[in-house]
Amino acid sequence: MQSVAAALDRLGELAASPTVAKLAAAFEAADHEIALVGGPVRDAFLGRQVSDLDFTTDATPDQILEIVKPIAGAHWDVGRDFGTIGAKIAGETVEITTYRSDAYDGASRKPEVVFGSTLDDDLTRRDFTVNALALRLPELTLVDPSGGVEDLIAGILRTPAAPEQSFGDDPLRMLRAARFSAQLGFVIEEGTRAAMFELAPQIDRISAERVRDELSKLLLTATPRGGIRLLVDSGLAERFIPEIPALRLEVDEHHHHKDVYEHSLMVLDQAIDYEVSRGRMASPDLVLRLAALLHDIGKPATRRLEPGGAVSFHHHDMVGAKLARKRLRALRFDNDTIAAVSRLIELHLRFFGYTDGVWSDSAVRRYVRDAGDQLERLHILTRADVTTRNRRKADRLAFAYDDLEERIAVLAEEEELAAVRPELDGRQIMQLLGLKPGPLVGEAYRFLLDVRLDEGPIGPDAAAERLRAWWARRAD
Repeated sequence: MQSVAAALDRLGELAASPTVAKLAAAFEAADHEIALVGGPVRDAFLGRQVSDLDFTTDATPDQILEIVKPIAGAHWDVGRDFGTIGAKIAGETVEITTYRSDAYDGASRKPEVVFGSTLDDDLTRRDFTVNALALRLPELTLVDPSGGVEDLIAGILRTPAAPEQSFGDDPLRMLRAARFSAQLGFVIEEGTRAAMFELAPQIDRISAERVRDELSKLLLTATPRGGIRLLVDSGLAERFIPEIPALRLEVDEHHHHKDVYEHSLMVLDQAIDYEVSRGRMASPDLVLRLAALLHDIGKPATRRLEPGGAVSFHHHDMVGAKLARKRLRALRFDNDTIAAVSRLIELHLRFFGYTDGVWSDSAVRRYVRDAGDQLERLHILTRADVTTRNRRKADRLAFAYDDLEERIAVLAEEEELAAVRPELDGRQIMQLLGLKPGPLVGEAYRFLLDVRLDEGPIGPDAAAERLRAWWARRAD
């Protein structure tokens, strides 16, 4: 947290930038108010990099367009119905929104958009006091009607209005509380936190798409664990991703097993650490983080209490993959994300057979083939899934996976392992066997793929000979 004076200096430098200065001058010339608002002002106080420039104004969307057209390299309707216009000014992208005072009517899943008339009213309808800050332009006046600066200094998240009213107006703000708490490391004020617990069922009024987006933003923070724990403790997670609270399995005095919920949070933490330390991810990886959080959601359905105090979860990988597909579809995730996450969950136990005995080259090839383009994520997820406190066991598993990755690298150099395929394609198979397109071609293709995986490259001529022999045996 920077001092107020230092923050104001940063805001002054920002206001002097070509983008902000051009906007301020254009709106002043048009006799309309404009202010830098929300995240950029908050982040200036926190000493964080300011990346998104958001503005608010008393101008209507049509008036905003009229003002920015002469100074914008491009402009577009981000959401004209919601009062927001986007533009590219002096090389930077900005969003400008008309003052608003909208709220939910208690039944609709979307807010009724009502434009406001004053900056103070606009700020007091925002989600949290630390986001209800604005810098009037061009005069550089800080506007803080709700004590946001004091809450920034104290590291507290609090709603400008009564939390019951704020969360009633937009229940998604309860998820935003969890996200900002994790992102900023702030404590949620007691009354605000209590309202989250009390009003958790209200999240049902919010569309799946908005819930998905907020959950994704939480998972993409540097340390999402605290936010996820808050969603579970408050009862919010039960409303839209109940598989996570279900991981809190009861443990009786006779049957002992690892706390699956805490284990899953630790796997998420470790996956993020590996994601950063391995340096192969360009940005925070949502697919990996979803897979880490959800990788054991099949355990509650497969839990069995065995004689002697053991607990088993047979096939929880397959069950979990199925549950993940269903839940992610319900949250309206895209098909690629759903396929990748469910595939990682399905494969996350595959490696543990490696420690039971040395895999053949064929087994290594199959591991790579089955992982496909998810191999790097599978590497990370598998390593992150080791949370045992037994250092000897953890070291043994780490050494084993080091060995597996080294073997994959060696085989990849010897043969294009990442693109393992038969040495004859479908056209060549049909020509050699005199077949027309159909199931028999697929059967022949799979035979050749098994040969390729078992023996590595054998050459097209040898592959053709094997195929003819297989076809003859099949005819018999």
